[in-house]
Amino acid sequence: MYGKKIRMKRIIDTESGRTFIVPLDHGLSVGPITGLVNITETISKIFMSNRVNAIIVHKGIVSWNLVKLLERKKVALVLHLSGATSLSPDPLDKHIVSTLEHAIKLGADAVSVHVNMGAPTEARMLEELGRVSEECAAWGIPLLAMMYPRGEKIKDQYDEKYISHAARVAAELGADIIKINYPGTKEKFKEIIEGVNVPVVIAGGPKLNSLETLFQMIYDSLMVGGSGVCFGRNVFQSPIPTRIAEAIGGMVHDNWNVEKAIEYLERFLPLERRIEICHG
Repeated sequence: MYGKKIRMKRIIDTESGRTFIVPLDHGLSVGPITGLVNITETISKIFMSNRVNAIIVHKGIVSWNLVKLLERKKVALVLHLSGATSLSPDPLDKHIVSTLEHAIKLGADAVSVHVNMGAPTEARMLEELGRVSEECAAWGIPLLAMMYPRGEKIKDQYDEKYISHAARVAAELGADIIKINYPGTKEKFKEIIEGVNVPVVIAGGPKLNSLETLFQMIYDSLMVGGSGVCFGRNVFQSPIPTRIAEAIGGMVHDNWNVEKAIEYLERFLPLERRIEICHG
């Protein structure tokens, strides 16, 4: 298990005990959306910040000059193994589209698997998560489980009882890091993470128009024991992704509060854009 411990230290900062992960896997599911048309350029901007610990991409992206970027920065590579497109008859039906062996060949420090609990094909997705977990244990590779309550029975994917169940399933099946939705309050989030014994990071979800809302969510989650964030759109779709990364990194690793993060960004935003972003 030494290999897994060493690789986990590449993902979770040894000083803060937290992590800032930027997922960039959206192109497979929804296409080249804003911020990911030129993914190499976007990653370069994000890497200008030294606060990001890891990025998540699909296997094909590694060849898009990503190796050169990773050689210059101490950023962990997480290879996403799950895939489904928004054009599918069932977009919730995530399939394994790569292997752990291939991830290792590409130099990945970890892999990630997506499970939609409550979806019609939940059983198969759980089976795949369990299998990948065993393979990761055998090879010393950390596993990040993205767990989302989505399906006919799920009335609200941000409901604490669903998120708590999803997180516990990931822990039961051997995940090393769990990514979940934020349930809306720090009290609810605290109860959720008390039910697992591995690091839990929050998802950013759709791009938020209010930086105050985003930063408050980060701050509250960290203050009750969260292990960091896994934010995509709220970073790569920002007009200033490098500065957003710096601000989020300050909160995650240096315990910045909401006011300090906003104050930092105000130096880089014109007044009209600042009002639009900060007040929705």
